Amino acid sequence: MANLKAFIVCIFLSFVTGVQAQKNKKVLVTYYSKTNATHLMANAVAKGVESNKEVQLIFKSIEQTSQEDLLQADAIILGSPVYNANAAPEVLDFIRKWPFENKALKDKVGAVFVTAGGISAGEELVQVNLLHAMMIYGMVVMGGDEWTAAFGASAITHENPFEVDKTKNIDPIFLNKGFALGKRIAEWVKRIK
Repeated sequence: MANLKAFIVCIFLSFVTGVQAQKNKKVLVTYYSKTNATHLMANAVAKGVESNKEVQLIFKSIEQTSQEDLLQADAIILGSPVYNANAAPEVLDFIRKWPFENKALKDKVGAVFVTAGGISAGEELVQVNLLHAMMIYGMVVMGGDEWTAAFGASAITHENPFEVDKTKNIDPIFLNKGFALGKRIAEWVKRIK
């Protein structure tokens, strides 16, 4: 009888451990922000990830993000401001330091978000360039959940009617796209076996 109880406990613990492993998928939201706009978008993306209780959010600026964070994450969502239709130099330097040997990031999910001063200031160019970089590392890249966010989420911060107000809030239309991106990536990651 004792052996049967031990066997049942072992089966139960194996099941719980397996279920827990599925729940412990990790999504890293990492970003660079000089003026706080990209930080505000990162918060919206993070809230989208957190809306799925079956994944774990890791939320850090690129300065705080370690190689270990990159390696442990099942998905990496990267954010950058747009500088002259390019990613911020700090973001490009961050990507250059990612582990390349042994295909360490291969098959991780990748997604991006950006903030730009004005409409047609290069936000889609930056998104595509960041996605291309992720593909070089063997990552599987994804965009947002609507055609209006095909390359990820973006925000306009310094052109009417989307000018950031005195409280430094970004227009809700863009924050909603950030939330939707985070939610989509979290939902996708939990499906990965």
